[in-house]
Amino acid sequence: MGMFSNLMGRIFGKDEEEVAEEAAPTPAPEPGVEGEVAAGGEAAAAGDAAPEPIEAVDVEAKLTEMAAANSEDLDWRKSIVDLMKLVDMDSSYGARKELALELGYSQADIDSKGSAEMNMWLHKEVMKQLAANGGNVPADLLD
Repeated sequence: MGMFSNLMGRIFGKDEEEVAEEAAPTPAPEPGVEGEVAAGGEAAAAGDAAPEPIEAVDVEAKLTEMAAANSEDLDWRKSIVDLMKLVDMDSSYGARKELALELGYSQADIDSKGSAEMNMWLHKEVMKQLAANGGNVPADLLD
């Protein structure tokens, strides 16, 4: 997810590569690794198997902090344009359309419903995707 990964990285404080790596499945162990772990004892095997806990990112706090430092009065809670501006991304119609298509909004809906409805859908979908990818997003932003 190119544009969404970029947006999420800007909010979570990570670059696109870090976001992509965290979303990537864990590779299978290399042959021969199991024997080495077993030779090290059960304690080593248990210690190696424990995944690192994923720290949830407080999306609301991050965006509120960014908004406080921004010279513009941006309503990121309701406006996808303002949200994209806040994270220093292109918020043009073309960029929003590209992001909407990337997140599953259809070209037919864009053509028939117009940009206002797309923008409302896009804001909600971005918040849902942030939550699905480790963001702590308040319930009122997910409705």
